[in-house]
Amino acid sequence: MFPIQTNKHITLTIIIACQLMIVLDASIMVTALPEIGRTLHLTTTSLTWVQNAYILAFGGLLMLGARAGDVFGRKRVFLLGIALFTLASLLVGLAQSPAFLLVTRALQGVAAALATPATLALLSVTFTEVKERSKAIALYSAVNGAGGSVGIILGGLLTDLISWRMGMLINVPIGIVLLILAPRYLSDTPKSPGKFDIYGAFSSVLGMTSLVFGFIQAAERGWGGIGTIIPLMIGVILIAAFILIETRVEQPITPLRLFTSRDRAAGYMGRFLFVGGVASMMYFLSQFLQVVLDFSPFEAALAFVPMTAVQFGMMYVVPKLMKRFALSKVLVSGIIIALIGMGLLSRVSTDLQFFQGVILPMIILGIGAGIVFIPFTTLGLNHVEPGDAGAASGLVNVAHQIGGSVGLAIVATVFSAAYQSSASSKTEFANAVSAAITGSAFFLTASLIAVVILLLLRAKKSPA
Repeated sequence: MFPIQTNKHITLTIIIACQLMIVLDASIMVTALPEIGRTLHLTTTSLTWVQNAYILAFGGLLMLGARAGDVFGRKRVFLLGIALFTLASLLVGLAQSPAFLLVTRALQGVAAALATPATLALLSVTFTEVKERSKAIALYSAVNGAGGSVGIILGGLLTDLISWRMGMLINVPIGIVLLILAPRYLSDTPKSPGKFDIYGAFSSVLGMTSLVFGFIQAAERGWGGIGTIIPLMIGVILIAAFILIETRVEQPITPLRLFTSRDRAAGYMGRFLFVGGVASMMYFLSQFLQVVLDFSPFEAALAFVPMTAVQFGMMYVVPKLMKRFALSKVLVSGIIIALIGMGLLSRVSTDLQFFQGVILPMIILGIGAGIVFIPFTTLGLNHVEPGDAGAASGLVNVAHQIGGSVGLAIVATVFSAAYQSSASSKTEFANAVSAAITGSAFFLTASLIAVVILLLLRAKKSPA
């Protein structure tokens, strides 16, 4: 039998490994997308669905997954999610058609929605002492924040050396190891019998899917077509229905009272917008490096190493900053630094100097991104009643995943509007990527505005 402290370390390793695997899969195909497009005959805009099929199912069903953990026990739901995720990863790796690829990517998202809410909840019940809990949350936040960059690097390496399929197949042995270790080292949480808010769950996921579909249609066919207007209208109606449902059901999957605290609202909204900007930048910068600069998938992935390295490095700095300065000031400073990096990166062109045009901006962006995710996570869990802990942790992940999906869909319309060349000119492609990353910068600007309004300009009265 291992000592208690060792058991905690193993528990943390299991939780972090699961979360890293799930976060990686939101980005691991980014550097592989041009190769996937060539293999399965998908356009640049259509390729966004390889990302969004996963992210929408993941983010849209996260709160239902959190409720399942409350009702059936988080350990049991965690194991079910990992088992399904492992199977779905195998199927994605074997996909031979676009339809099969997208369906199995969505299945991965469903599995991730089951496993992810349990990870943060299990972390909370395992690390109860303030100091060790803050360290665990810092590591968890670093994985969430930098995991996207790591996925891009790993995806590029595997695509270059073996095949894009290995980015999915590598999950299979990892999932099997987690399924062996988790039953022994994870502690279960008390069950809370209750009802499932099925209508709320499906109105939210279908509403977000319809909105994203509308944005993708706008990118491919313009804003004026019926195929664009109808999905957008349906999406708005379904999201409005979701909000109405949550005000009336006995046990909503998203208790709207969580948004009554300005701290939590800033954590959710700021994270949603920030991730929307960063995720869309990663997608289009990877395309730029491979299409315009003729980088291989792995060479393109290496461009993200500086950003990833500084993001992980900031994990050790941010807790010290938060002890010395107000959390709101740390967060605002981080967003501003990231915005500077994004602004510099938006100037990409066919004749850029690689270090000044890509590496240096990515380092600056990585510093800012490394600063913001711990404060965002802390705010999202701030002043939460014990009964809402699962829902609050679920919303942290919903904001992260749905933000990435919505950001990518909207910025894709910017790219499509700027790239109209039938001759596939590299210069026009580069200009379109520049416009897209400028759109990403607008997302970061919106995140900054939301945080400033909700935190720095709030009334002196303490949040509920």
